[in-house]
Order: sequence, then structure tokens, then C-alpha cells
Amino acid sequence: MPDQRTPSNMVGTLNERAQHLLKVLVERHISDGQPVGSRTLSRDCGLELSPATIRNVMADLEDLGFVRSPHTSAGRVPTVRGYRVFVDSLLQIKKLNSLEIEQLQRAVDATQNTTELVQSVSTLLSGVTRLAGLVMLPRHNTQMLRHIEFLPLSRDRVLVILVLNEHEVHNRIIDVEREFSAADLQQASNLLNERFAGRDLLQIRNDLLNELQATRESMNVLMETALAMAGKVFENDEETEDYVLQGQTNLMNFAELADMEKLRQLFEAFSEKREILHLLDRCIDARGVQIFIGEESGYQALDECSIVTAPYTVEGRVLGVLGVIGPTRMAYERVIPIVDVTARLLSSALNSRS
Repeated sequence: MPDQRTPSNMVGTLNERAQHLLKVLVERHISDGQPVGSRTLSRDCGLELSPATIRNVMADLEDLGFVRSPHTSAGRVPTVRGYRVFVDSLLQIKKLNSLEIEQLQRAVDATQNTTELVQSVSTLLSGVTRLAGLVMLPRHNTQMLRHIEFLPLSRDRVLVILVLNEHEVHNRIIDVEREFSAADLQQASNLLNERFAGRDLLQIRNDLLNELQATRESMNVLMETALAMAGKVFENDEETEDYVLQGQTNLMNFAELADMEKLRQLFEAFSEKREILHLLDRCIDARGVQIFIGEESGYQALDECSIVTAPYTVEGRVLGVLGVIGPTRMAYERVIPIVDVTARLLSSALNSRS
């Protein structure tokens, strides 16, 4: 039965020599992208160890699932588990110096409008790391439903009037499958106002999805009609939550991502955005820098990639996340502080305007 402990805990089972050799192997592989052999480790590790001793340690690390041997080489490369141990327990973060921070500060221009600022920060991340930079567009302030009204326009179209927050009025036109009388629409409005007025739109949409998937036999006709119409009103709200991605062609410079099928899947994921947004959503509620390595993301298209993210805030409230996407052998010691500092600078820029 495989060991159920997390890699971070499992590093404690390795002696200092094994930890050191794993660290040297990961750093070497990140540097040149090639399998690392015993002779290379013997030369780079700074320890008086014979190649035979190193091979024994490598065999132990392979048995534990931290490294693997590609079929084409006698050397070894880190696994996702090996990278996770490296990032969590062995990595030495390189703090940015004052000159590097000043360069980032100059690039984050608080005088730009929000869209321009997000674009420039995404470009900045891509340019500085030589990877793909992404920035989630700020989520709108909480939108509370105050009132909803349905008015008939034609046989198959209905005007929806939404009053949000205090005095914010939105008009939408939805297509319906049958004709409704003014009285039918008024009843539907009354029901939805009774159930949802004063609640956040995002929560309303989630509740609607759950209720519409419930057994319809338990609903009366009015309830089903009202919920279905409300579903049409709110179904596209999630599409406003988007992100800006720059520098994705940088990923073509890495041999492990240059396979045409891998690139196709990766760029399709970038284009469809749904999976990336779901991944970013998982970072919204987390504090500080988050790192998904390879298959940890849960999406096959990202199996050869790592994503490093950090949240940005306004007045202490998280509005979104930013980060970079690159190969699993990215230079974590440099990428992590760049992402962290850039998130803080974007937060500062947005706070200065609030």
C-alpha cells in the first residue's frame, strides 16, 4: 500500500544527505532540463561521495517516488512529489533586491484604468519571468439584489428590470419558451423578490443551479417557471469573471511543452478559460502564494505545468489573483518572490484609488 503521508511530511524520513542530493538534482534539472546522472551529482553536490553511494541514494529516492528514470536515460528527473518536497521544504527563496523592486514598482502604474493596469501587470509578469503571466480581472463589488421585475415585450421575449445595491438599475431581455401574461410575470417577480431580495447575486446563481437540478416534481408550476426565468437572468454573470494572459508563446521555448499535442491542449485550456478560472477560484480564499505542480491542478492540460499565484486585495478584501504558468521545472526561488511582490504592488495601486 502506498504511503499516505504528504511529501512535506515524508521529507522527514530522508536523512540530510538524501535531502541534499534531492535538492541538487532538482536544481540541476531546473537549470538544464536534462536527466541528472550520478557523476553529475557527485561533481555538483560538494560532498565526498562515490558514484556508487549516490546511486544507492537515488534508488531510495526513486522507491519513495521523489525521482524517476526516463526510459531514454540512466539519469533521473524529479517527479511531482519530488518537486513538492523541494518547494515546501528544501527551496531557498531569493529575495528581490531594492533595484528589482523599484523596476517592478515603476511598471505598475496606478494612474492607468483598471483594464490597462491588469494588462500591464500581466505583461510585466510574463516579461520578468519569461513565462506566461496572468491576472484575474477584479471581481465586482458585492452586488445585492434589491428588486426584480418581469415585463412582457412579445410572445417569446421578456424585459427584466434588476435593481442592485442601492440605486443601480440594469435592464436585460431574455428569451422564453412560451407566452406569459402580465399577471404570470408579476407572480414570478413577487416570488423571486420574496426569496432572493437582499442577497448576493453570486449566491443567488449558485442556489438557482442547485434548485433547478433538484426533483422538479416537488415544485409547483409557478415555482418552476420563476426559477427557470431567474436562471436565464443570472446564467451569464460568471462570464464577467475573466483573466488576462500574456506571454503564452514563451512556453514553446521549453522542450517538455513543445510537443504539438501538449501545446494544443494547453492553448485550448487558455482559450476556453473555464478550467483556468476554476483553478484561480481555488486560490481566492487562500492566503499568500499558492503553487500547483503538475497534476496537482486536476486538469490534464496542465500536467506538465506549474502555476504560482498570489491574491491581490483592496481594503483587505481579495478581488482576484495573479500569477505565472510555466513548466514544472521553473525557477521557483525567483518566480515566487516576483509573484508575491507584484501582487502587493497591484494591491497598493488599486488601494490608492479607492
